[in-house]
Amino acid sequence: MKKVLVATGGGDCPGLNAVIRGIAKRASREKDWEVWGSYEAFNGIMDSPPRIVKLDESNTGGIHVQGGTIIGTTNKGNPLRFPVKQTDGSVKLENHLQLLIDRIKELGFDAVINIGGDGSQEISQALFEAGIPIVGVPKTIDNDLSSTDFTFGFQTAVQIASDSLDRLVTTAASHHRVMIMEVMGRNAGWIALYTAISGGAEICLIPEIPYDLDKVIQKIRARYDDGRGFVNIVIAEGAHAKDGTVTGVEGEAGRQSVRLGGVAFTLSQQLKDAGLQAEIRETVLGHIQRGGTPIAFDRVIASVFGVKAMELVLNQKFGQLVVLRNNDFSAVPIKEAISTYHVVDPKGTLVQAAKGLGICFGG
Repeated sequence: MKKVLVATGGGDCPGLNAVIRGIAKRASREKDWEVWGSYEAFNGIMDSPPRIVKLDESNTGGIHVQGGTIIGTTNKGNPLRFPVKQTDGSVKLENHLQLLIDRIKELGFDAVINIGGDGSQEISQALFEAGIPIVGVPKTIDNDLSSTDFTFGFQTAVQIASDSLDRLVTTAASHHRVMIMEVMGRNAGWIALYTAISGGAEICLIPEIPYDLDKVIQKIRARYDDGRGFVNIVIAEGAHAKDGTVTGVEGEAGRQSVRLGGVAFTLSQQLKDAGLQAEIRETVLGHIQRGGTPIAFDRVIASVFGVKAMELVLNQKFGQLVVLRNNDFSAVPIKEAISTYHVVDPKGTLVQAAKGLGICFGG
């Protein structure tokens, strides 16, 4: 029997289980292939003894409707920069790529399917360059991975955020308040932009357009002056003022250096310090956007991604990332996909349309 190893890395995301199921179902049609999962990204296979599990109908049936991932995930186990605690209590980042390669070979895996965002696909490319037969599947709720129109999980996150904004709109109107809702988006404001348009927000602040506080205040005051008396603001966690920096705290070793969050409160304080006479409330959605049942759109593309990834393995087309382009599923080199970052174009159609709807970006 030939064996393919599956790993899910980075943040959890609605649709991960649908990909796993798609891979297992497609592999089950072949008489000489088995699918195995590595727990917590590649940590499972690097552990001694390895923590891996066979994936078949017995444990993947029906999981496409479940959030999260049945094989777990982590954003602190990057084998290129693996955190190792030293005797003095400090943490040193070491390159454990060779250990991972050795384990893949020792356990007799013929191919690897790595499901994750840009950080995970950086690992995929390193493994491919080292001679490991690997295929990538794009995953991130931020929709910030290039070469694909959408990543699975994004539309579910937008739906959750939109539902939340709908609820805030009614309380904002009832109390004549300024409601600030913070959504995820470290460097790309796709969730905020889609949510602002779908939910009818008056202001949308994203990382790609550093905001001018005076323009934000001007928009708020205009809403009160015309008698409407309430404002809804959607802000991405990575948004910041033109003369400011992102809001966050120092992260743990082995993951991104700054853990973002709290920009809603930063903006609220900025508005108060500027003398805005309005009652302001803040809501941070946080990990709510990552959890729960994936919507139908994400189930579909995640399932197809899983099938297509396994077919790339069967056809020995390695070093490729499954993508959705122009409503068609294809593949591009992983190296190409991670060479650029997919961000919102301030002059693009969506931003211009949002402005046409009266949404202020503070830019």
